[in-house]
Amino acid sequence: MPAPTAALSFAGADDAEELARAELYGLLARLWLAPPDAALLQQFALAVTQPPEPGGHLDAPWSALVAALRATDADAAAAEYDALFQGIGKPEILLYGSYYLSGYLNERPLAVLRSDLQRLHLARDETRGETEDHLAYLFEVMRWLIAGDEVEHCNLEQQRRFFRTHLQPWVEALCEVVEAHPRAQTWRAVAAFTRAFMQVEVQAFDMLET
Repeated sequence: MPAPTAALSFAGADDAEELARAELYGLLARLWLAPPDAALLQQFALAVTQPPEPGGHLDAPWSALVAALRATDADAAAAEYDALFQGIGKPEILLYGSYYLSGYLNERPLAVLRSDLQRLHLARDETRGETEDHLAYLFEVMRWLIAGDEVEHCNLEQQRRFFRTHLQPWVEALCEVVEAHPRAQTWRAVAAFTRAFMQVEVQAFDMLET
């Protein structure tokens, strides 16, 4: 499990910082897709809490995330996840980009996303119930764009385009909703770290374009 990097610029594709960045996307995808099981919580029990560079933007949110996951267990985490994101009927909080971008599920933003995924030669796993605009799916795409082997697609320009279109416009708003929810405990920390990580990514892409 990576400790967060404080860097605000992108390293080479084979650089350890870029691999750590990809792993952070993978970790967040895992936490937004389902509650952590005992094995993942055990990893957090051993996670490094000291930041690699003092004063980094992710330092405090990372420490808070580690503390929150050390303070829960698999049953409590599952109950909280179900209360927030599942349940009968409409969940308390939706994790789908089309809802935040258009106000409805399965609207035009999802069609645009599917077109972009087709261009990247990516397809949805039909055995999974979530549509492609689920936050965890989008984070997995970013992980692949950073660490994948297909140079045509796995490069900074594709990362920038995908992030700007499908993540930047709405993820921070979702995180604010989660942080404000009275039943959020563990996922308040997950949301706060996600929001901070998105801010780091925005700044890094801004620097790339200047």
